[in-house]
Amino acid sequence: MVSIPDKLYFKIGEVSKIADLPTHVLRFWETEFGRIKPKRSPSGQRLYRRQDVELILKIKNLLYEKKYTIRGASKHLSRKDAPEATEAEVPADLLKNIRRELESIRDLVS
Repeated sequence: MVSIPDKLYFKIGEVSKIADLPTHVLRFWETEFGRIKPKRSPSGQRLYRRQDVELILKIKNLLYEKKYTIRGASKHLSRKDAPEATEAEVPADLLKNIRRELESIRDLVS
């Protein structure tokens, strides 16, 4: 487990050391993963927040350890952030079974 120092902002060199990644990889990931959005200092230097560093570590794990493609990692991260499945995404036969169960419970109590 990587230890992230307790700071508000990190320069790209610091993130590079924390994540053990070259700076050009971090800059590339900014273009591929829209959620990585470092702020810019008045001089134009990237300033990453703690949540950016945590996301970079997750992405590194998905790409390097779990062998995801960039596209696959992006989909995986967006799925984890998606809300629970809507009724349209739940299989119809599962909904029918649930409805039957609820109707039988209703009949028992009425």
